[in-house]
Amino acid sequence: MAESKTAKSAGSGVQSVERVFELLELVTDAGGDVTLSELAASTDLPLPTIHRLLRTLVSLGYARQLPNRRYALGPRLIRIGEGASKQFGALARPQLKGLVDALGESANMAVLDGDMVVYVAQVPSLHSMRMFTEVGRRAHLHDTGVGKAILSQLPDETVRGIVARAGMPTPTEHSIGTVDALLAELELIRERGYAVDDQEQEIGVRCFSMAVPNAPTPTAVSVSGPVSRVDEAFGERAVPLLRKAAEAIVAELDD
Repeated sequence: MAESKTAKSAGSGVQSVERVFELLELVTDAGGDVTLSELAASTDLPLPTIHRLLRTLVSLGYARQLPNRRYALGPRLIRIGEGASKQFGALARPQLKGLVDALGESANMAVLDGDMVVYVAQVPSLHSMRMFTEVGRRAHLHDTGVGKAILSQLPDETVRGIVARAGMPTPTEHSIGTVDALLAELELIRERGYAVDDQEQEIGVRCFSMAVPNAPTPTAVSVSGPVSRVDEAFGERAVPLLRKAAEAIVAELDD
């Protein structure tokens, strides 16, 4: 069994707090709900300790016990998550503005939220014909630039699970409609380091996107606009700037 986060870090902080967050992260990694035995298999914590911590989290609303006796994340975490997303978006806005200033097209940042992608920040283009995505909007992962960039960071089996639960609608004739085609696209994205939404979500719109490396949750930044302006030459200028912005966002998080 791999050494747990708690075992590695117990000497550097308040052990009970570390244990609580380890459990919350394990529940999140498991897809949102787990059994006691599944948690016990994923950590070095004794079963009575896990049970005691979960009871406390349930009483505070940060976890809940389902009728089938599995444990799930609690509703009080939603407010904390929303606040963190807003702060994360605010932190990225200077980098997004830099992309807009340099490239002239709208810039976005999005994160993985369950089996969907949610946009947490945007700086719009100054063009009268521009792309606008409302902060807080949720979208499928397989047909968006940010979504595919995020999926490229995940194992293929995790991608299969997401698609099985969320489905693969095809809003345009260019949308990817099968798991095998999506996995082939993700392999290409991993090789070249960026994703392209080529009219897959909306006809006439193209988007270049890049994953943010080592972010606290799977994250991507993008620039998008009409295909008449966002062409291959645009992509050649955009990709290094997207990489620089993604690295700068991570550096801000580490400060």
